[in-house]
Amino acid sequence: MIENYIPIGIVVAIAAVFAFVMSKTNEWFGPKNSTEEKLTTYESGMEPVRTAHERFSVKFFLVAMLFIIFDIEIVFLYPWAVNLIELGWLGFIEIFIFLGILMIGFFYIWKKGALRWD
Repeated sequence: MIENYIPIGIVVAIAAVFAFVMSKTNEWFGPKNSTEEKLTTYESGMEPVRTAHERFSVKFFLVAMLFIIFDIEIVFLYPWAVNLIELGWLGFIEIFIFLGILMIGFFYIWKKGALRWD
């Protein structure tokens, strides 16, 4: 039974070695002459405004996570819309329950001030 997995193990080992070698090739063989110009932040050909290591506010990440959560929730509306006729009234009522729960969550985070940028 284990001999059936030997070819898979060999392929995984070769892939791991290949990935390591390819990621280190530039480090091993590439030029090592770093200048001040090469170490600066690149902003599409314009002069850099700030450093690239600037800290973002936690509010930015909170809004980004909330956007992803509500965006993914809205994706569930597409399969419902495609199968609306087959689902009938029960599916219609269930989607309004789903949207109600979604709106309760939205109003909760709105009242908590999670969407304010001040």
